[in-house]
Amino acid sequence: MLSSRAIRVWTWLHKWTSLICTLFMLLLCLTGLPLIFHHEIGHLLGDEIEAPELPAAMDKQRVSLDVMARAANAQHPQMVIQYAGENEEDPRLWWFTLGPTPEPTENYKSVAVDARTGQVVREYRVGEGFMDLMFRLHVDMFAGLPGKLFLGLMGLLLLIALVSGVVLYAPFMRKLDFGAVRKDRSTRVKWLDLHNLLGIVTLVWCFVVGATGMINTWAELLVQYWQYDKVSALLAPYKDQPVLTAAERGPLQATLDTAMKHGDHRKVSFVAFPGTSFSSPHHNTFFLKGTTPLTSKLLQPLLIDAKTAELTAAPELPWYLTGLLVSQPLHFGDYGGMPMKIIWALLDIATIVVLGSGLYLWLRKPQGARKGAKGTKTAPAGAADALDDAKDPETAAA
Repeated sequence: MLSSRAIRVWTWLHKWTSLICTLFMLLLCLTGLPLIFHHEIGHLLGDEIEAPELPAAMDKQRVSLDVMARAANAQHPQMVIQYAGENEEDPRLWWFTLGPTPEPTENYKSVAVDARTGQVVREYRVGEGFMDLMFRLHVDMFAGLPGKLFLGLMGLLLLIALVSGVVLYAPFMRKLDFGAVRKDRSTRVKWLDLHNLLGIVTLVWCFVVGATGMINTWAELLVQYWQYDKVSALLAPYKDQPVLTAAERGPLQATLDTAMKHGDHRKVSFVAFPGTSFSSPHHNTFFLKGTTPLTSKLLQPLLIDAKTAELTAAPELPWYLTGLLVSQPLHFGDYGGMPMKIIWALLDIATIVVLGSGLYLWLRKPQGARKGAKGTKTAPAGAADALDDAKDPETAAA
């Protein structure tokens, strides 16, 4: 049984972590819902790019990576190719990201090229449309890295709110049958019971999605640390060398062939070209993926010398990057097909109800429960007035 002091501490934690993060969690749940079905919605909106139909004899052929790169670069000859990779939904297409310089920038273009013919199919609508709006709001609220880290902090507050909510409500819920909603009580009590029920049902999911979302906000920092801690030592011989110009580089296809030779039957996830944040000034860095639902999210980097097409290094990803890569599909539920997406969507909707009902219960908390009785020490208000719950559920708050 919790002591009065422990209840006050847990109550304070639950109240303030819940109040601070609720509106941001509602934003993330609302924007995350369409992102679960981003491919399906993209098809409906006409944003998804599909490979044109060709005769069966041509469907298996592939042109060289150099041909595809030249076609993409011809669309924006004033830009340089930063990244390229196979389309996850359709391997007949490759995408190429181009920017003014190799360094990351908001001003970039993305072009889809048919791997069978080497012809440009269409440009992606970068920064346009409904799904891009949802994605940017969900990832960083249009605030870049500071926005990501801020949302990561909100995710941490959510995890604290979940743990403290379980600690405070567990004793009270033992007094009722699981799933009981007291329909004969006031509207507020019925919402309290529904809030508790949905909170318990979605608890594990909320914790998993909240934790993986928080980890994802650290992606840029984790990659930078990996480059500083591990990759920099491997690239010491190339330190301070200028970025290889296009004329100085050898054939792209030769570097792809080297990657495939050492890739242990893996597929290309993406390629980072010299000077970009995922590579070095002297290498084409291939990130290869497995062919199963799980291994397709685990990447193996191969640093291929862009001039000689020789393998320089094949570093193993450290545990923190492996954890990051595993957390990304788990966050959106996109590794188990449509059934998993539907389950994720239903749990997302239930979480929206939990967050909304928690806010409603706080706003509708009786004035006396907020301020405490006259002449007594004011009790902390919030979702966890556990002592009041034990005495009279009518005074409980979300």
